[in-house]
Amino acid sequence: MTTTMRIAAPKRVPMDSMRKTALVAGIFYLITFISIPTLALYSQVKNHPDWILSSSGHTGVLAGGFLELIVALAGIGTAVTLYPVVKRQNEGVALGFVTARVLEACMIFTGVVSLLSLLTLRQDLGGAAGANTAALVTTAASHVAVYNWTFLLGQSLMPAINALLLGSLMYRSRLVPRIIPTLGLIGAPLLIASVITTLFRVDHQITVLALGFLPVAAWEFSLGVWLVVKGFKPSPITTGMPAADTTPALHDVTV
Repeated sequence: MTTTMRIAAPKRVPMDSMRKTALVAGIFYLITFISIPTLALYSQVKNHPDWILSSSGHTGVLAGGFLELIVALAGIGTAVTLYPVVKRQNEGVALGFVTARVLEACMIFTGVVSLLSLLTLRQDLGGAAGANTAALVTTAASHVAVYNWTFLLGQSLMPAINALLLGSLMYRSRLVPRIIPTLGLIGAPLLIASVITTLFRVDHQITVLALGFLPVAAWEFSLGVWLVVKGFKPSPITTGMPAADTTPALHDVTV
């Protein structure tokens, strides 16, 4: 006698849309940390005003610029990816976060262009006979000053604003453990105060700037790691959002 039975075939459970969103956002956040080496890559340009007249290599400047462009785009990616989720908590604040990320990216691009343009000046004018070396050094210093200001406003002030906006959304929605956004909410006022202090003390960098950087950096890194490893925690704002069908496939088996 032949009997037909329907049994559930083993199947890998597909990743639902919320888990994918968390994973992509977490990856973008971790990518934003690849610009850390620029502190060393740009040192020859920022610390030596006569670099434009020298014959030393410029690979470090190119590499640093490339890394910062990736960071700018990844920053926008974090906001665009999280927006459909966090707007359920507060759409106005979520939109503000997207806008702040775009503004931050614009400032980063401006700073990168200011340094990369030195390469063009160096190639076109640096070796020219009779070139006014004093004018070249002054021009190079002005480009470095533009980068320093865009770094202060774009990569110091804007991360603090982002921490306040996204941190408040994450804290209220409980999409991640509250200790994570708390780091950002604590660090953001410290970093903003440090930036304001630096604005009025442009003669030197204020050491206290690091006091705000550390908790904000810890907030962004821990958020990225949590989203990659764990994803979003169950939250009222995620109720009803689409998810992939996880029902096992059924196949006919004849015995």
